Amino acid sequence: MGASVSRRRRGREGNAPMSEINVTPLVDVMLVLLIIFMVTAPMLSAGVPIDLPDSQAEALKQEADQITVSMDGEGRLFLDDQELAPGELGDRLAGLSRGASPPLVTLRADRGLDYGRVIAVMGALNAAGFKSISLVTNGSATAP
Repeated sequence: MGASVSRRRRGREGNAPMSEINVTPLVDVMLVLLIIFMVTAPMLSAGVPIDLPDSQAEALKQEADQITVSMDGEGRLFLDDQELAPGELGDRLAGLSRGASPPLVTLRADRGLDYGRVIAVMGALNAAGFKSISLVTNGSATAP
């Protein structure tokens, strides 16, 4: 008795390499990376932990050439995420390159700070030529 054994052929030839690329794992990895960036992007804007006061003011648009000055609860001063020594703010602001108009300055100050300290920083910003200063607050306050 003779039994015939049939072979299944894969593709055009039995031993030919597969020339197709499976893109499903690539799409899965890209979606995971997209989710990671979407979750971490809002955390990148605020590098100094500050207890901001509450306000009913509307949110301003984020601008590309924006300078952030932060004051934490201990009164330490930060330019973007770099801590400044006392009296160094004016020198650092003078060294910043400015175009036709100075960039928008956002001031983030802890709610427990003395009002005079915040006004002193605003005065230093004004003396350095920055006339447009935005105060950052939480937008969850009720009417007083």
